[in-house]
Amino acid sequence: MRKLAVLAVSATLALLSACVTINVYFPAAEVEQAAREFVDKVIGDEPAAPQPDSGAALPVREPLLIALLGLVVGDAHAQQPDITIRTPAIQAIQARMAQRFDATLRPHFDSGALGFGRDGLVVVRDAGSLPLKDRAAVNQAVAEDNRDRNAVYREIAVANGQPDWEARIRDIFATQWIERARAGWWYQDSSGAWKQK
Repeated sequence: MRKLAVLAVSATLALLSACVTINVYFPAAEVEQAAREFVDKVIGDEPAAPQPDSGAALPVREPLLIALLGLVVGDAHAQQPDITIRTPAIQAIQARMAQRFDATLRPHFDSGALGFGRDGLVVVRDAGSLPLKDRAAVNQAVAEDNRDRNAVYREIAVANGQPDWEARIRDIFATQWIERARAGWWYQDSSGAWKQK
């Protein structure tokens, strides 16, 4: 009977080790830090407010489960993604965005005509507050900036070999644009309502 129990446990453990799926780890904290650095270089590095610690501790049962599985299944090592956003393509986009922000967009964020959308894009929030002579240039700058924003979110995902991360990267960047916004600037909350910082 004891031999049968040992055999059953061994078979179960072998089955468990054969069924382990390795998920690619999404490095949220690293992406958040990279996004913060990117945004600071575009809009300036004056901090908007102290950032709360976004790291949450795992419940006790999860580390215990991971440790137990580690005894049964060998460690799987995946390459850590490089989220330094220092590729030539990303740096070129960042430089264009910083130049455009200072030359054209910043005054209209200051006036309240522009705001940060909840999707990580720039939105013309109040076209009526744009001087008539500036409207075409501002609309063109917003369109160009949004093309660059979409390109940078895609490029970061592709540069890290994970094109399916684009939506998550966009969400993290959207949060960083809002968190790093200056007092008085407008942004959309998660429901799409406009709020002033």
